Amino acid sequence: MKLKPLCLYLGLGLILPAAAMASSHREAPFISTMPQVDASDFYMFMSYEPQRAGYVTLLANYNPLQDPTGGPNFFPLSDNAVYDINVDNSGDGRPDLTFRFRFKHTYKNLKVLGGSGHYTPVPLLNIGPVSATDQSKLNRIDTYTVEVRKGNGNFEPLESTNGSKTMLTQPVDNIGTKSIANYANYADSYVYNVAVPGCSRPGRVFVGQRKDGFVVNVGEIFDLVNLNPLGPRDGARNALTHKNVTTLALEMPASCLQQSASNHIIGGWTTASIPSKTSVAAYGQGEKAAPDASWVQVSRLGMPLVNELVIGLKDKDRFNNSIPCNDAQFLSYVTTPSLPVILNALYKTAIPHTPRNDLVTVFLTGVPGLNKPAKVSPSEELRLNTSIAPTAPIKQNDLGVLGGDMAGFPNGRRPYDDVADIELRVAEGALCGVAGNCGNQMADPNKGAPFTDGARAAGASMATEHVTGDENAADTYLERFPYLMPPLPGAPNGSNGVAAN
Repeated sequence: MKLKPLCLYLGLGLILPAAAMASSHREAPFISTMPQVDASDFYMFMSYEPQRAGYVTLLANYNPLQDPTGGPNFFPLSDNAVYDINVDNSGDGRPDLTFRFRFKHTYKNLKVLGGSGHYTPVPLLNIGPVSATDQSKLNRIDTYTVEVRKGNGNFEPLESTNGSKTMLTQPVDNIGTKSIANYANYADSYVYNVAVPGCSRPGRVFVGQRKDGFVVNVGEIFDLVNLNPLGPRDGARNALTHKNVTTLALEMPASCLQQSASNHIIGGWTTASIPSKTSVAAYGQGEKAAPDASWVQVSRLGMPLVNELVIGLKDKDRFNNSIPCNDAQFLSYVTTPSLPVILNALYKTAIPHTPRNDLVTVFLTGVPGLNKPAKVSPSEELRLNTSIAPTAPIKQNDLGVLGGDMAGFPNGRRPYDDVADIELRVAEGALCGVAGNCGNQMADPNKGAPFTDGARAAGASMATEHVTGDENAADTYLERFPYLMPPLPGAPNGSNGVAAN
């Protein structure tokens, strides 16, 4: 399959120095040095919260692998970067809508009176209990703005419908239960209804720390796939059970994201960028960019695990410095993937024949009849058909489309979708002859083998928002915006960072 010529680079520059490149989920060399701008997961799905029919939820997770006990600074996002959620509603691999987040941290320099009458600045994030109505004891206030741009137009602010505010406040990270007695209720106070320019209905926005919702047996995967790929789906520990992450959450009317009423398919991805005139060293020291600075993209994430398990090591930085319409340069990684060859060497599994046109369909164009736009330039995006109704949480199948649930991955991505198992099965040929041929093969060469990484979420929802010390019970999700569970507290943290009962 031929891809269209490389698109214009939209101001980022087609060729950038190697030192200015990066990637997502800490799987590329450069981004591991800048966790604040590291995107770890991107979700896009039809909202399944009651009374929210017709809305799309988009979640972008940044600064992964947060230990709940990580004080005294905890995990603010960078105020010297921009974070974008991009929507392509025309299928050309370019953003038609960009929602841009910018952050500001205001330090209050709280002091305490010493025995000698001298006031001394405190080294801690707070010096007393914190609530949504009383932040007087909080030493740093984290605020942000959200703007939207259509195509290459100007950015316009989203305004809270409560007081027409453009500067929004995010909850402080979950320091511990002595500092914040009921974190779930506290964080809910920072969900904003926002007016969106050009959209007749309001959306919602939330930014704050959440429990990491990604479920994966990641350590064993990196250790030469040191697991049983045909074992039980819930037989291994989720390596991220005890970790938090920072989530940028948007909920927008589907009609405001679509190109037209008859074009229901959208693509999405998230990116983070730093000032092109700011050196990495200066960035690390907090040097601020000039207001007119141009931006260099240093992180990108659409479909899960692409840069982690598909793109070769030498091109990981380049991949996340690019935008989807430039993905022709990475086509060979999709048509001749390395993962099936590695699994064959380790476990003697069958290697699907190449070229892998089935993977081109899933990762680059969308699946015909499911989420392929009428006109599409092959490009790596998470694609969603907004005309397919959401599946109620209790009926969601964590294998998504492979499990007969057309509202699940790869038709968008919900928190409950087990993308590690799904992508492993697809990489091994589960859709050969269904999504496209694998060389001369028109059937799954591994005959439906139930490949798994062994880690699985406990369920789409739970009765309460109180995470227990049980690992499986912790891997659950909310049935409402922002869908990811409240973060684990810094204290009390029980064993290995899990909240105490």
